[in-house]
Amino acid sequence: ATVLTQAIVREGMKNVTAGANPVGIRRGIETATKAAVDELHKISHKVSTKDEIAQVASVSSASTEVGNLIADAMEKVGHDGVITIEESKGIDTELSVVEGMQFDRGYLSQYMVTDNDKMEADLDNPYILITDKKISNIQDILPLLQEIVQQGKSLLIIADDVDGEALPTLVLNKIRGTFNVVAV
Repeated sequence: ATVLTQAIVREGMKNVTAGANPVGIRRGIETATKAAVDELHKISHKVSTKDEIAQVASVSSASTEVGNLIADAMEKVGHDGVITIEESKGIDTELSVVEGMQFDRGYLSQYMVTDNDKMEADLDNPYILITDKKISNIQDILPLLQEIVQQGKSLLIIADDVDGEALPTLVLNKIRGTFNVVAV
């Protein structure tokens, strides 16, 4: 795809330099792209069985072993699962499945750890706040925090980000022992 795009841009620039109308070139590229995508949709077929997935993956990876592992992984995680391929430090090719959710980052402050030896933050039956918003102002979640303090429970915050005055306030309350909180 990258090579094709580079060739289209290069040829388009040649034509513009030679005096062609850039708007016309752009429209031509858009028309050709739509026609190519439509044709690809017509000639494509869904790959659904494990054997078909293994065949496609084997051709793509140039390895039957890797193709079979990818087919196994897709069978285990399903259509909505996530597959991550990493380079191995050893010579073995292996498949490992992680149940549950996985985060790209951990706790936002080292003061949120509960086990300093392992540098882990373990919470026992916490309340969980999940939001796609950024938490910058502690006032936004203050009623929730007061309720959690009254109940003596811990809190796991999963947010787009926690910054501003909110993060230091949460850390300070954790250090003082007011309540146990972990933000990721």
